[in-house]
Amino acid sequence: MNILFFLIPKSEVIYIEAGITIRRALMQIQSHTYTAIPIISDDGEYIGTITEGDFLRHFKNITAGEPEPDLNENVLTINRSVSYDPVSINADIEDLISKVTNQNFVPVVDDNHKFIGIITRKDVIQYIYNKLKSNQMLS
Repeated sequence: MNILFFLIPKSEVIYIEAGITIRRALMQIQSHTYTAIPIISDDGEYIGTITEGDFLRHFKNITAGEPEPDLNENVLTINRSVSYDPVSINADIEDLISKVTNQNFVPVVDDNHKFIGIITRKDVIQYIYNKLKSNQMLS
């Protein structure tokens, strides 16, 4: 099976660009109520994913007496704790399932490491459920 069957294309995915500030990234993630969001370079390459937890840890690490955090810093100054590893557009279903079991979405990249979209765990589980149901393996 071709993994592109599950693909949500980049044009329908909320992501942030690597050059934005922490303030703008926070606004983006908050306005869409996502817990994680892909980061894309200016030339379209997938850089990684930033999570709400990454923001929380960034601000938590500021100790008393230190100046307020600079929300105008680049979002890439925040350490990312979880690696949302992408799959290639040419990956097989086994590679996808291996990733989706540990990530709530899997970024998909082309042969040039350009971000082309995501595949969600929900969509893969729904597909498997429907297959099992249609084979009457579920009662």
